[in-house]
Amino acid sequence: MTAVAVAVAAAAVLLTGCGGDADKASVPEGWGTLETGSLSVGYPKSEGYAEQPAGERAKANAAVALKEEDGIRTGMVSVQLDFATGVHDAAGAAAAAGAGIGLNSTRKATDDVRLAGPEDAGEAREARRIDYDFTADGQEDTPNRGTPMTGVLVAGVDAKGVPFVVRLNAVKDAVDAEDLDAFVGSITVK
Repeated sequence: MTAVAVAVAAAAVLLTGCGGDADKASVPEGWGTLETGSLSVGYPKSEGYAEQPAGERAKANAAVALKEEDGIRTGMVSVQLDFATGVHDAAGAAAAAGAGIGLNSTRKATDDVRLAGPEDAGEAREARRIDYDFTADGQEDTPNRGTPMTGVLVAGVDAKGVPFVVRLNAVKDAVDAEDLDAFVGSITVK
């Protein structure tokens, strides 16, 4: 079984809520890991994504990995912490994060997920996943305006009550459903 297949199987177990209480999520072979004080998440390093230095990323992002091709950002994994006020649970975090998806997007699905993490993380392991499609706007080194894109976000509140949102956005068909599941399955809350 390949590393991606193992990660997908682990993600499927986590997504169904039947996976027990895993302390640490599975990150597929060849992937890197973004670490923050609230969570860690995998990103497809072997497919050209590279962690962005703190001095280069937007102030709102606690961690970022980018995939660039010929100077165009074709994929991005980002973690935002404390991105909304008055948010106390996964539903509130997902509502706030979902509002930021944009007008040019189409939601495909919204699901409850249980993330990996220590047992004492409690409700911090409960999160919401939103899958969506959108079109690129061609600004800030993104693909040409109208390019089909896909994304998934996972939103929740960490053990200290800080809301988080983790996103993977990429050119459509550059990441498949298995990679999106592996991405969600790679998140560990602290």
